[in-house]
Amino acid sequence: MDRRTIEPRPGWQQTVEEQGLIYPLTRYPDGSLRPYWDESAYYAFSLPEVEALEEVVEELHRMCLAAAEHIVAYDRFADLGVTDPRLAGRIAESWRRRAELPSLYGRFDLRYDGTGPAKLLEYNADTPTSLVEAASPQWFWMEERFPGADQWNSLHERLVDGWKRQAALLPPGPVHFAHSAADELGEDLMTVAYLRETAEQAGLETEAISMEHIGWDRLSGRFVDNRLRFIRSCFKLYPWEWLTTDTFAPHVLDTLDNGGGTGTTCWIEPAWKMLLSNKALLAVLWELFPGHPNLLPAYLDGPRELAETTGYVAKPLLGREGAGVTVHEPGAGPGAASGVERAADPVVRDEACCYQELAPLPDFDGNRVVLGAWVVEDEAAGLGIRESSGLVTDEYARFLPHVIR
Repeated sequence: MDRRTIEPRPGWQQTVEEQGLIYPLTRYPDGSLRPYWDESAYYAFSLPEVEALEEVVEELHRMCLAAAEHIVAYDRFADLGVTDPRLAGRIAESWRRRAELPSLYGRFDLRYDGTGPAKLLEYNADTPTSLVEAASPQWFWMEERFPGADQWNSLHERLVDGWKRQAALLPPGPVHFAHSAADELGEDLMTVAYLRETAEQAGLETEAISMEHIGWDRLSGRFVDNRLRFIRSCFKLYPWEWLTTDTFAPHVLDTLDNGGGTGTTCWIEPAWKMLLSNKALLAVLWELFPGHPNLLPAYLDGPRELAETTGYVAKPLLGREGAGVTVHEPGAGPGAASGVERAADPVVRDEACCYQELAPLPDFDGNRVVLGAWVVEDEAAGLGIRESSGLVTDEYARFLPHVIR
């Protein structure tokens, strides 16, 4: 794995926008616009590296499913912050009936520098984004810049095949594809539009809708679209923790289709994905697989020995784009040179957090990189790479393409 600089293509912005990446720039706090899609550099991997990473991703996925089984079997929902018995019961039922429910994709965020084992940072299993750029523009970039090269990228084909295989699990009628109208950048809109396209290529009937336009028909006790048609199945790029706390949350739980004809609305991703999209999963994994080479030590009750040894990162159980993440280096004394906190004593936050060993992202010429490894159904399917200037990959991260040498 190495980072290589390259001259961007003339007219690159228009090119990637035409390929579905309508958010190629990021606005910074000073008002400036800088590339989100950054093709001034790329990462190169060897084929053995990619094959090894594929094995790691699929093993991590199996371990995460084992952790989900443990959470349900031992009723550890409180560790996830799920204190409503009704919601916990619905999640558990969804897990037990998972073979009857469509479930498509997820994204592992990994720390990897090309030398040691890849380390799991988190699993985005409910509403992962950066899919459009990983599946499409970076593939076309490679074909244009490196004809005949290869890429860890079978996302499109696997998504289409996944819909085909799971079509039998869907109730009759169109699959609605929903995103929030509050999305200002267009990332959620285009992610949903792209997934809808893969479903249509699989032969499914689809319909687009915003979450805000989903209505509730009191007479029938069903969710309806803006043409008053029943919503029997819905892919939603809308986190479950919002769906189960919004105004319509009681209706969601009342009509949740967990397979076996037990409800009226089949949501994709299914409710059991709440077991995997929660940062508490990281601590459960470390508990079940202590010392595993692809895991970082993680705890729910505080940083324990990490405060004095490696340092730690405190992550809210439900957070995205690095929101609320704090970095704590080991040792005493305020004012770390890196701008992160140093503390001799463990700092336990008021909100529920996962405390994970500090494993600074690899630094390539001042760029800190994280690998986003995609899973479609149960198989590794592709790679997206983001870079940031700081230790936390946040909303100012950049997306860079890659090739296999």
